[in-house]
Parts: sequence; structure tokens; C-alpha cells
Amino acid sequence: MQSTIVNITLTGSSYPIIINDSCFDLTSVKEILAGRKVALISNDKVAPLYIEGVSKELSKYCSGVFPHILADGEEYKNLDSWRGILDFLADNNINRSDILVSLGGGVVCDITGFAAASWMRGVEFIQIPTSLLAQVDASVGGKTGINHPKGKNLIGAFHQPKAVIINTATLKTLPSREFKSGLGETVKYAFINKPKFKKWLGENSDRINQQDLPTLTEMIAQCCEFKAEIVQQDEKELGVRALLNLGHTFAHAIETFTKYKEYTHGEAVAIGIAMAAELSVIMEKSNQRLIDNVRALMAKFELQDTIPKSINPEKLVELMRLDKKVKGNTHRLILMKDIGESYIQTNVCEKDILQAIENCQS
Repeated sequence: MQSTIVNITLTGSSYPIIINDSCFDLTSVKEILAGRKVALISNDKVAPLYIEGVSKELSKYCSGVFPHILADGEEYKNLDSWRGILDFLADNNINRSDILVSLGGGVVCDITGFAAASWMRGVEFIQIPTSLLAQVDASVGGKTGINHPKGKNLIGAFHQPKAVIINTATLKTLPSREFKSGLGETVKYAFINKPKFKKWLGENSDRINQQDLPTLTEMIAQCCEFKAEIVQQDEKELGVRALLNLGHTFAHAIETFTKYKEYTHGEAVAIGIAMAAELSVIMEKSNQRLIDNVRALMAKFELQDTIPKSINPEKLVELMRLDKKVKGNTHRLILMKDIGESYIQTNVCEKDILQAIENCQS
């Protein structure tokens, strides 16, 4: 199977995203792996499915594979799990000449990247994402991190991988809910700056929902290309890269409030995008047509766009004050003027945020 390759070129570094729908294609990274020890980080859901095969492929090129298995779940993306990885690296004498490899979803990719950024002030790593969410977003762009009890992704670093290896066939073993979670991050690109992608998603929604692999491979490649365009302009999120956080300020507050037990990340992002659309209209930056278009695309993928009234809007706003985009004491959110026309809105008042949340409660 011929692979699709998307290249990310940054100041001082570049790396490939290698995508196919039949195998873990490591031939393009054999020189990166040559003669090095590999610390292979996975979780207890993914490891039984893929760790043996991936270890076998890695062993063709590296000097040894050392697996470390995490518990599965967003609640384990924490200091204890990160510390456990560092202890494992120390116990196995993993040094700067060695390399880490992630094998799993967004949590595994994020925490492996942060361990790589932290260990010995930075070692190299490769991402092998196995969930749709990780393939379209978490594994690409160099954001790494873990959660703090007071908020999501409050601890982290920018640390770019040496390569991202995507085998879309892994989506066939993904639980249905996790697949839909990935679609929450996928639709984000259509609303940020790619209105033609919204049209493509609508036209291909049936094939996507049926998990047609060639269609999914094309979709993931488009998402990676979109993200690469933005990351290449703004690696450290000083400007335009913040647009990739559309819906995320609301989403992170929802996830933190519910202790990561009620919503997957992608589910929360989809709801957050709906809230951002409501806020855009409240602030008179757009009109009802935007809300209707957002909800219509969500409906094609059966994505939830409301939260129950049992979730306290005031508590969500309180959590949003810890968002990384806050400057001084003022809220900065990503809003939309239209489909594919997002922007950074400064000085957003909490009264309007509360109204947007309440408009998305049922």
C-alpha cells in the first residue's frame, strides 16, 4: 500500500506524517530508529491489539524495544502517570541517544510527548496514533502535556516529534463512541478556515460514518494538511495557531467540571463549537445561519451539541478563567463570523459567555 505523506516544515526542523490504511509504515523512519533503544509507551486497551506487531516492526531497525503500559483514560493523563514513565526511562537507562514512541490515542500521544520533552531536557520521539482524534489532531503539531487537578493541559511543552505514523486500519478496532469523538475534532477544521472541507464532509458523511478506509485516509490527510499549514505559520501559538482551539475553551471547562468521566474530549469540543457559535451571534459577529450550519453538520455525525441543565454555567466560566488564552483578567475566545471564517475575540464579557452556555443547555 502506497503511503500519503504530509510534511511539516518548521524553523530548524521538519518531519513527515505518513498515512496509509493497511500497515504501520516504519520504512521512512528506519534511519531515525537505527541502533537506538526504543521506549514504547501504550495503554492497556491498545497494547493487546497492536504492541506485539509494532514491537516486531520496530525491532527490525532499533537495538531494543522496552514497552511501558499505562492505564486507559483521560483521568490518567496526570502527574502520577508522567512520573511513572520517567521512572521507567530511568530504570531502563534510556538516554538522549535513545527515542520514545507513542502507540495509542490522544492521551498516550500527549503524555509520551511531554515525557520526551522533560527527560534529560529533551529526547526525540515518534507518534503512532491509533484513534481518530489523535490522527487528526493530538499527534500533530508538537503540543504535549498532562492535566492538572485545576484544569486540562495546564502542564506541558512544545516538543515536535521526529515523525507521525498513521495506519487508518486501527480505526476498525476503535469503539464507536471514540470514533465519533474524533469527528468532533475533525469538523473543527471546516469551521476554522476551510469551508470547502465542510462541503466535502457533508458529501462524504455516509462513507465516513460507515468507516470506509479510503475515505477516512483522505479525510485524515486533509486534516493533517490543514493543521500543518497553521503550525508552520505559528509553531508556539503566539497568533494564528490559537484558531485551532475553536470550541476548546468551553470544552476544557466541561471536561474538568465532569472530572473527565461524562464526555470524551471530542464530544466536549463539538459542544464547545456550538457554544462558540452561540457566543458569536450574541456578540453580533454573526447570525442565526451560522448556528444552523454548525448544528446541521454536527447532526450528520450524530454529535451532541448541548449539555444538561445540571451543569452549572457559572462553574464553567470560573474554570474558563484558567484557560491558556486568557490575558490579564480578560477572556479571549475563538469565535466565527461565518463557516470557515474564525478569529480571536478579545475582551469577552462573562455575561455573554454565560448566555452562550445557557443557550446550549437542554
